Amino acid sequence: MTPAHQPRKRFGQHFLHDDRVIARIVDAFRPGSGDRVVEIGPGRGALTLALLRHVASLHAVEIDRDLIPILRHIGGQQLEIHQADALKFDFCRLTEPPHQLRIIGNLPYNISTPLLFHLLDACPCIQDMLFMLQKEVVDRLAAQPGGSAYGRLSVMVQWRCRVERLFEVPSSAFSPPPKVESAVVQLTPYRSDPVAVSDPGCFAEIVRAAFAQRRKTLRNSIGRLVTPHLITQAGIDPGRRAETLGIADFATLSNLAAAARHCSAGGNPDNGGGDT
Repeated sequence: MTPAHQPRKRFGQHFLHDDRVIARIVDAFRPGSGDRVVEIGPGRGALTLALLRHVASLHAVEIDRDLIPILRHIGGQQLEIHQADALKFDFCRLTEPPHQLRIIGNLPYNISTPLLFHLLDACPCIQDMLFMLQKEVVDRLAAQPGGSAYGRLSVMVQWRCRVERLFEVPSSAFSPPPKVESAVVQLTPYRSDPVAVSDPGCFAEIVRAAFAQRRKTLRNSIGRLVTPHLITQAGIDPGRRAETLGIADFATLSNLAAAARHCSAGGNPDNGGGDT
């Protein structure tokens, strides 16, 4: 018998226990015996156990040290456990080219957005990702220009990954049941950029500024980075708002700003803070 463990609010723990949902997740993920799979936040190991039936070995990143004995009991030598904060974990160290990681997890809702931004930085070593997230976050990930759900998170993730919304999951599938709805999403990093971006840091800086004041027009929200003249040169009305622009529009704006040296030199492409 495995040790008991009570969910901890500070880690945002809601343990998945519904066998039908777990089977549906594994079926969507389709793990192969030779895949290099990483599970984030395995918790009590319900999904872990299902994955271990399909792979030769599995990496698990878990912050709660009290769950480690439970996971060791479940996975034995087949499971390599990393007791670490996923927000700070170097995922790329788990593989070497040409091999890539397949990442899966029921992500804690309280860190899901910064964790997604952290994983975007690791895209070169990731084949695909399948996550259980708060439905509202999945709505934002998949949102198209023009809607209220469309924002910085939408642009930054869709710039790097193909987003496929899969299915919703009821609160009853978790223990304890969360007060929000959940959904499963698949993110597949692009191997070639869908739009040409000359300076990723400048792109991120403009997207951040545009959505930090999303009710303002572009003239007012990004004017210090892209002058109204340059916005017009890009074929965009400076009176438009950020939520009406597609990824290609932001790429054009950032390329013009980078050429004019209007962005911060050597800026970090993104750290996940601010408007999402």
